Amino acid sequence: MSEISDKQDNATLVADLAALLTSRNQMMATAESCTGGGIAAALTARAGSSAWFAGGIVSYSNAMKENLLGVRREVLASEGAVSEDVVLQMAEGVMAATGADCSVSVSGIAGPDGGTPEKPVGTVWIGWGVRDTAPSAECFRFEGSREEVQAAAIHAGIAGLVRRLQPG
Repeated sequence: MSEISDKQDNATLVADLAALLTSRNQMMATAESCTGGGIAAALTARAGSSAWFAGGIVSYSNAMKENLLGVRREVLASEGAVSEDVVLQMAEGVMAATGADCSVSVSGIAGPDGGTPEKPVGTVWIGWGVRDTAPSAECFRFEGSREEVQAAAIHAGIAGLVRRLQPG
């Protein structure tokens, strides 16, 4: 298993993730908003991913987050879709919906519009779920165009799950 770096390409990260999940006989799933399925696309670009990738839900609207992932309406109303509690609930919700053992969830403001002083463009919350462990989340502030923010979020989501699954 290679050491994770910010420069490591997604294909290498996905190979590491595939090896970890395969060795554990586990499946993962994704719940994506601002990345629009980009994490799932990066995972399924690897041949044989059906052995460890259950599937993903692109929940761009709040209604989809609520109805498909079980995100609580009051949390969406009080904290907004781009928040820690929402991605934690998305991570748990997609595991429940798919039966997966672990997950990556993402919600953010990729731009070029939609930012606020509190949540500027480039703000992305990423959540990770691992069965029998409390979910975790991290807030990122990515720079660049919409495509660059999405690419950075995809990379951070995959790298974060690899880190959480690595022994030690």
